[in-house]
Amino acid sequence: MAVQKTAEPRSGSAPQAAEANGAATGPERLMAAELADEIEFLTARARSVGSSRANLTLKELDLKVRSYSVLSLACSDLNPSQRELADFLSLDPSQIVALVDELERRGAVTREADPRDRRSKVIVATPEGRRLYKQAFDLVRTAEEHSLEELSLEERGLLRTLLRRIAFEAAD
Repeated sequence: MAVQKTAEPRSGSAPQAAEANGAATGPERLMAAELADEIEFLTARARSVGSSRANLTLKELDLKVRSYSVLSLACSDLNPSQRELADFLSLDPSQIVALVDELERRGAVTREADPRDRRSKVIVATPEGRRLYKQAFDLVRTAEEHSLEELSLEERGLLRTLLRRIAFEAAD
């Protein structure tokens, strides 16, 4: 399948060229680059900014976004297997093992036999894990609110819809 080109590369306008040549300083100066309009870059940068902000807020609970994600899924009552966690979170299975080990040491989750496959383990939240998740959820929502403060509720809904389509429907 051929890739359809949807945007032309930028030609340096006078203000952009002035900024690029030193009129502006710091990372903002680089916004004149073509890269700043590439969707893959923008989504990666938005993820990085959002994850950094969430990690900062989760620090008080000694969690990071990845461990929070595993805990969240364990609290979903869907009883995910370690393989499902790895696939859903796009992480290497060894990374999931380390994250589950950490949460298990904290008493937040347990590994239990998977009734669908005796060779597999599902990750289940403990009562302590559910309490921790509630605190973490509130912190993550606060970080998300800060990240999205420039967007209206309608724009946030549209962004969520578009990102879900890219993240899940395009993954097939």
